[in-house]
Amino acid sequence: MARGDADAFDAVYDLLTPSVFGIVRRVVRDPAQSEEVTQEVLLEVWRNAASFDPGRGSATAWVMMLAHRRAVDRVRSAQKESERERRTAAADVPFDEVAEAVESSLERERVRRCLRSLTELQRESVTLAYYGGYTYGQVASLLGVPAGTIKTRMRDALIRLRDCLGVAS
Repeated sequence: MARGDADAFDAVYDLLTPSVFGIVRRVVRDPAQSEEVTQEVLLEVWRNAASFDPGRGSATAWVMMLAHRRAVDRVRSAQKESERERRTAAADVPFDEVAEAVESSLERERVRRCLRSLTELQRESVTLAYYGGYTYGQVASLLGVPAGTIKTRMRDALIRLRDCLGVAS
């Protein structure tokens, strides 16, 4: 096989594939991943057959050592990837409280400025409805005005607020 004899590789392949797969399967556990690692090991054996040193042990032991190492590498790689994904998923994106507070403050000031641009009756109606939580009917009752008048005031006020705040309709 070290001289590139494909028939020799076929014989080694047929002889060692079940054992290689068994070792890999015990380490990797996933059948599909085990098949992939087994193919990688046998390809490595074919490519590096010339580097085999019979003085260091049997060919079978060399192949099994390659299989075990490759399987352990695959498991470690999968663990590292899983850890990276977990760290990425758990990465705490810093929340800029100062920027958020400034933005909220600016928004509140814009709304206050726009509310000041309304007539007194419009501002009172909007304030009761949106900040007080009252219905049109309740606002009408509180102000002693017909409900239709309140609806008209509110509609006009909301149009003016929309324009003042620059909100697209």
